[in-house]
Amino acid sequence: MLKRTPLFDLYKEYGGKTIDFGGWELPVQFSSIKEEHEAVRTNAGLFDVSHMGEVEVSGSDSLPFLQKLLTNDVSALAEGGAQYTAMCYENGGTIDDLLVYKRGHSRYLLVINAANIDKDIDWLNRHAEGDVSVKNLSDEISLLALQGPKAAQILKHVTDIDLAALKPFTFRDEAAVGSVRALVSRTGYTGEDGFEMYCRNEDAACIWKLLLKTGRDDGLVPCGLGARDTLRFEAKLPLYGQELTKEITPIEAGIGFAVKIKKESDFFGKSVLASQKEHGADRKLVGLEMLDKGIPRYGYTVFYQGEKAGEVTTGTQSPTLKKNVGLALLKKEAADIGTVVEVEVRKKRLKAKIVKTPFYKRQP
Repeated sequence: MLKRTPLFDLYKEYGGKTIDFGGWELPVQFSSIKEEHEAVRTNAGLFDVSHMGEVEVSGSDSLPFLQKLLTNDVSALAEGGAQYTAMCYENGGTIDDLLVYKRGHSRYLLVINAANIDKDIDWLNRHAEGDVSVKNLSDEISLLALQGPKAAQILKHVTDIDLAALKPFTFRDEAAVGSVRALVSRTGYTGEDGFEMYCRNEDAACIWKLLLKTGRDDGLVPCGLGARDTLRFEAKLPLYGQELTKEITPIEAGIGFAVKIKKESDFFGKSVLASQKEHGADRKLVGLEMLDKGIPRYGYTVFYQGEKAGEVTTGTQSPTLKKNVGLALLKKEAADIGTVVEVEVRKKRLKAKIVKTPFYKRQP
């Protein structure tokens, strides 16, 4: 039986069409993917992402523990700060990409991908040493994401937070959202400004309804997984299972900024990732723009000079650019901007060129 979030019963009320997404019954869209995508780019969209996993790590040895398991420098986090990072195997392959929130001295919240919850927690528990507690809170917490250029002006009407003081990758714990309390952060997974609200399951429907009512005149709409994917793709934000896997390192996937080789602590995968940073990886995640008519879909083979050079990791017709574009993990000799390659689409090899990414970048 598919898992459901606490907001499942509200999906039909708002026109949600659900699909099986990694064992969860989640909305792929409410109106249409293109309409929801456009709403987030111009106004605002509200996403139910309660399927994501939340893990509390605490104890006096929690910082050295996280420094060993994560690629970013957790010691740089101040209380109330958040950080994007990766967790890797010894060979540099990616276990997961995640967010770390520092909630207090020796108290952290990890936000992990839904499909990886069991795997991640097993890895964390396997390597816990000393005074470290790993607690899975995933079934206790709901998560809503309010994204778009009008997100702040909508949220300010229902919260006690000074949103101007809430900088990107910071958060407020126990903040008021209407009549309930939530951890409110400012990160985002759409390429736009945005906020996340982590709340008790029983409070999720209250926040959902309140925000949609409050933001109606500002063009706020409920959004599904379809728009979430096209939005993050245009901004070149990786999706685990496609741009990142156990066979793909953070360096290859283009998130080397989250790998701090110079931090004092050793961490899993450090030697491989350090070598890739210094000498360059054999593969690189690049942007593709189709020259011939066709859409580069996930898993399609890419050829360079007649030889297989890699595969498409994500591809679609960009709702913003109105072009057929994709991300592909290619051998470095085929990865230079302007290089012409071929994508095999339905047994036909169609021409494409390597282009700069991200495809979309929000204007300051």
